[in-house]
Amino acid sequence: MKLVHNCIKVNIYGNKENPALVFLHGFPFDSSMWNNQIEEFMSDYFVVTYDVRGLGDSYVGDGQYTMEAYVNDLCAVIDELGIEKPIICGLSMGGYIALRAVEREKDRFKALILCDTKTEADDDTAKLSRADAINLINVEGLASYANKFIPKCFCEKSIKEMPEVLEDLINKASRQNKVGVKAAVLAMLSRTDTTKALKKIDMPTLIICGAQDEISPSEKMEELSEKITNAVFKKIPKAGHLPAIENPEAFNKAIKAFLKKVK
Repeated sequence: MKLVHNCIKVNIYGNKENPALVFLHGFPFDSSMWNNQIEEFMSDYFVVTYDVRGLGDSYVGDGQYTMEAYVNDLCAVIDELGIEKPIICGLSMGGYIALRAVEREKDRFKALILCDTKTEADDDTAKLSRADAINLINVEGLASYANKFIPKCFCEKSIKEMPEVLEDLINKASRQNKVGVKAAVLAMLSRTDTTKALKKIDMPTLIICGAQDEISPSEKMEELSEKITNAVFKKIPKAGHLPAIENPEAFNKAIKAFLKKVK
């Protein structure tokens, strides 16, 4: 079922009486990136996905977003749906949102799943890279940016074996509203560092990373997991930055094993 809460397009699946599992998508994608997970978990969980502000079918507006606004949207969706203690799963930019949400309002959540993300704020090199992305979108268009960036999210094996999936992601990203995409870039560029908050996380936590991720390398993700008490680290083979799409069977298996312990 599709809903709209505070101008955010929300999708809900399964029985609301089941434990809630909220998925936060990466950049520059939308909630459809979780289709393989929806089918897997909707029978046992109340699954919620939504398009982050400015992306997919959600509100774009003036494009003046911050990471705090994204966290406000997450909390608003949870409140509007009347969910208590959801499990949140964020990938890449979705992980940034999840990390800041847990840092800010830890008691809202039952468990945390972080996929191919990081806690550090952008350094100068990363900020300049974000600036280059905005300039490329302005000068050459969103399709040019999508064709340059999205293949970097796949490992070489995925590029060779899943060309149609890669093409679909590029096409979807190319159709996004460029104001919303640039706003997301600025929100990520200006986000705060959440590293110090890791030691305060005492809820069950799963850290997942594609084994061939060059954007959020697995060794860095493992280091992140070591800063959280009793966190579980899982490396997904045959995957780069998007294991939920590149190797959904292994990705879903890792989450299922974790959720079984949480239950």
